Amino acid sequence: MAATEPERAATRRRRLLWAGVLAVAGLVLLVVGLTVADGTAAWLEVAAAIVLLLVSYGLQYVARRETLYRDDDRP
Repeated sequence: MAATEPERAATRRRRLLWAGVLAVAGLVLLVVGLTVADGTAAWLEVAAAIVLLLVSYGLQYVARRETLYRDDDRP
């Protein structure tokens, strides 16, 4: 069952929106972890920030890949 073009576009926009939100949250945690937090809290914040940034990158990759490699020639 193939998705229609508007559904694909909506899914892509939603994934890119979530990727942006996760990237901003990751950057905020990274800045707080590197500047304000001390000890274990800083390491946990930096680790969480790195995970959020990697998930954000993954979502962007998937959204762009689906757009780039979709089959327009199929009926």
